Amino acid sequence: MLYNYKIVAAVLLTVGLILFLAGFTMETENYNALSTEEENVIVHKGTEPPFSGKYNDFYETGSYHCKRCNARLYSSADKFQTTCGWPSFDDEIAGAIKKQIDADGFRTEMVCANCGAHLGHVFVGERLTEKNVRHCVNSISLVFVPGKDVTKMKKAYFAGGCFWGVEYYFEQKVGVVSATSGYMGGSMDDPSYHEVCTGKTGHLEVVEVAYDAAKVSYEELAKFFFEIHDPTQANGQGPDIGSQYLSAVFYLNDAEEKIAHKLINILETKGYDIATKVISTQTFWPAEDYHQDYYDRKNQQPYCHAYEKKF
Repeated sequence: MLYNYKIVAAVLLTVGLILFLAGFTMETENYNALSTEEENVIVHKGTEPPFSGKYNDFYETGSYHCKRCNARLYSSADKFQTTCGWPSFDDEIAGAIKKQIDADGFRTEMVCANCGAHLGHVFVGERLTEKNVRHCVNSISLVFVPGKDVTKMKKAYFAGGCFWGVEYYFEQKVGVVSATSGYMGGSMDDPSYHEVCTGKTGHLEVVEVAYDAAKVSYEELAKFFFEIHDPTQANGQGPDIGSQYLSAVFYLNDAEEKIAHKLINILETKGYDIATKVISTQTFWPAEDYHQDYYDRKNQQPYCHAYEKKF
């Protein structure tokens, strides 16, 4: 009898393994088939030789999609010419790219947010465009789809205390596609919430606002930002005290910087003693999943943010 139980157990184990492998196949079979060369880059995180990719010197109008899952990643409007040897972009489609520390410990790797396909690396501070960002992408990770009408989304970055409340209000704003809580302004790559809360990393709690410029302007968003928090509080926001809760506008270009200063001047002529800092954009690090859409998930209202018309 003991021997029979062993046989039954072995059979059940084998069946379970078969079902597991079948399930794994079913999950992955929706991805596009890859050649050995494509798999080396997209799955095993290799790099194609410089100047060898089909999209390196390619500037037609359209959009660039993930070779593995077809997710839309980049607009041709954000592609620019460099001599690095790989396609370069200074922005991505909102929510399409996930950034993480590379295995080498110091570069920032980019992967497709939908399927995890390796795309390349992102570099900041080279001053090649106004946005001061370069997404260095392997051509082999991309598929180009031509088209005349390419939707161009823009992004803006605001810090106004706890990012839960700032995110909540921006997601209600007409023209905003998405709002993402995260961190910006510090000296440490990919910080955790716990590390930011120590006040030692230099990061602020920041919200990345992806918006349709055809429906809402940057100036409208900046005005809204000043109206959903107290820009006169110098040590935090409401009961949240600390350097990570300070008020700041992170600008991407000269035009945004001028708009921020213009609005601050207007508020100061109205009697507001503005504490908001105006700072050049740095790398944005998305916060942990449990911080995203916090008030919606909790079915609550912000406790330290409220709308007050100021303009």
